[in-house]
Amino acid sequence: MGTTVAAWRHVALAMILTGSTSAASAQSSDGSFMSARRFMQRDGEVIYRTVCQSCHMVAAQGAVGAGAYPALANDPKLAVAGYSVLVVVNGSKDMPPFGALLDDEQVAAVVNYVRSHFGNSYPDTVSSADVRSARP
Repeated sequence: MGTTVAAWRHVALAMILTGSTSAASAQSSDGSFMSARRFMQRDGEVIYRTVCQSCHMVAAQGAVGAGAYPALANDPKLAVAGYSVLVVVNGSKDMPPFGALLDDEQVAAVVNYVRSHFGNSYPDTVSSADVRSARP
């Protein structure tokens, strides 16, 4: 038992010294964990389920409660891809900015997912370069 405790102390010390949070915030199979600085999910659907769904709801129908969260289903505002990128990166009204928590590829993935699901069928896609150029 003493060896196990010593081994865990070495792991904890290595994590502290290297700034690693991998053991403390390992990504589960559904991608639901985040590091101390960023969400770890890479897939747009998984990002929506673990980050966006709690406010915008399962079917993207929106909600009103502690804040007003607009429906994303059948949303004509999503026709302009750049609008969605700016909202995710900078936030809007009751929605906080996620630009510091999601990298360019993650923003593009979740924007593309929402724009092609929930009754939305916008054919153009957002690239990570589009997101990068939209950042301040």
